[in-house]
Amino acid sequence: MSQVHPVYAAMETTIFEHMSGLARQLGAINLGQGFPDGQGPPEIIAAAARALAEKSNQYPPGAGLPELRDAICGFYARRQGLELARGDVVVTSGATEAIAACILALVRPGDEVVLFEPAYDAYRPMVRRAGGVPVAVKLGPPNWRYDLAQLKAALTGRTRLLILNDPLNPSGTVASEAELAAIAEICIRHDLHAICDEVWEDVRFDGARHRSLMSFPGMAGRAVKIGSAGKIFGLTGWKIGWMCAGPAMIAALGRAHQFLTYTSPPALQWAVAGGLAMPDDWFAAQGEAWAASRDRLKRGLEQAGYAVLPNAATWFLCADLVASGIDLDDRTFSERALREGGVASIPVSAFFDAAGPRRVVRFCFTKSDATLDEAAERLARFRTGLL
Repeated sequence: MSQVHPVYAAMETTIFEHMSGLARQLGAINLGQGFPDGQGPPEIIAAAARALAEKSNQYPPGAGLPELRDAICGFYARRQGLELARGDVVVTSGATEAIAACILALVRPGDEVVLFEPAYDAYRPMVRRAGGVPVAVKLGPPNWRYDLAQLKAALTGRTRLLILNDPLNPSGTVASEAELAAIAEICIRHDLHAICDEVWEDVRFDGARHRSLMSFPGMAGRAVKIGSAGKIFGLTGWKIGWMCAGPAMIAALGRAHQFLTYTSPPALQWAVAGGLAMPDDWFAAQGEAWAASRDRLKRGLEQAGYAVLPNAATWFLCADLVASGIDLDDRTFSERALREGGVASIPVSAFFDAAGPRRVVRFCFTKSDATLDEAAERLARFRTGLL
């Protein structure tokens, strides 16, 4: 094993795989890993089936089908007011591949990369594998607001890039307009590029239209916007994502992408293209269904004695264990709640590299009503047994 790169040699199984594996093994309800119950939107699945039978199943263009790239541009123009052209878009095999391509294309050995924690656990090892140095700026419960003074203090002459996940997983919070404007100003003043992980952009419950960091003055040429059909449509297994950037940057990102996956299944691309053209009331109805599931789990958890933190986006609710009267750290709670209570969750400390909150857990709510009700009942019994 001496030939294995140290980034991977020292890496443990992700908390998501660990908890999902245990849930399968023990027959527990899985509110840990983020995916919806069910097959997904039937009209989009039917479109993929038609494409398999009627369209080409050979390599599509490396940058993605023109139909999908045009549909992405139209979707963002309609729903976010962004002006993009087909040449500004590269389709990837999921958002994680897009993130990897961005990091490989933009991070040089010794470059420092600011990560806002809690952070998707793929960011840090990807940065390290590219030779970069991750630098954490920590956010905290209950509101997970961006501390601009801490961000400025984290910058050095070697800082080249920041990664912003907005809306933020796992907290389910959204950056304010003022916070985004201030982050954009810092990027411009310090000549930083930004990877904008915006996969939850269309899973918002606050009634506000999503605004990308890319849309702020001076950011169009220094920001990459990443999106995900898996999150927009609840089709996580399809792994169709994309990245959008200005002409000079997208060319470099496309070169990185071509030697990662090169391309993604064409039938799924055609189906996603059709899905993105669905009318706004279709997306509104989907959002209302997810919001109803969120509210159902929130009621169940609160009736069970859990203190649920504010949520404006994503498929996740977080609970504060201290405020819930539970004297366990989040990892211990998640392990015991799964093994003894029959419900899988994710400890939010897994989204921090070092010091961070140790008393917050995350639950995925995109499940059936019966599953959510049963999970809340099990968690109620588990909490009672702890007190």
